Amino acid sequence: MLNRTRDYSAAFAALLHEQRLLTLGPGVPNTKMRPQLAALDLQQAFAPHAVVAEDMARACLAGLWLYHDFLEESHRLSQSISSSTGSYWHGLMHRREPDYSNSKHWFHRVGAHPIFPALQQHAAQLAAASENHPSSDFLKGQPQWEPFAFIDLCESCAERRSPAERLCRQIQMYEWQLLFDYSYRKAIGAT
Repeated sequence: MLNRTRDYSAAFAALLHEQRLLTLGPGVPNTKMRPQLAALDLQQAFAPHAVVAEDMARACLAGLWLYHDFLEESHRLSQSISSSTGSYWHGLMHRREPDYSNSKHWFHRVGAHPIFPALQQHAAQLAAASENHPSSDFLKGQPQWEPFAFIDLCESCAERRSPAERLCRQIQMYEWQLLFDYSYRKAIGAT
């Protein structure tokens, strides 16, 4: 995984400097970052790297808007990206909206995304290290990442204020980081 401040372009490093633990719901837009987000130029934002995959560059922008809790702006971008990764960003946005059934619709379109193995492994480690919550026990032993089960868990936490909420937020943050890193690498043609 890329290091936020060292491996990203200066424009992205500045937008990711503030450490956040995203809420399971829509959150409150980080209005102090709106001007910088709105001013991002797709090509200049990746400098000194050239953009080789414009859809992945747009996916990064969708992720940045989501990171700062601007769900509608993220949605406008992600719904125009016709790929597994675009569908992933779209599904994340709807999960936080919260529109769980729509999130599941978009995760059906994701298929088996390349970040799933790392996400499953890290989620299992986080679940094993956290307090025992019966609702999240499945995370410890699932053989592969199950996005639909995670959507259900997030919904349960949001509706009932479950003690597993912090665990879900930590997993969601790692998921965001993995997906942003993946999108960024693909945008600049890195391996």
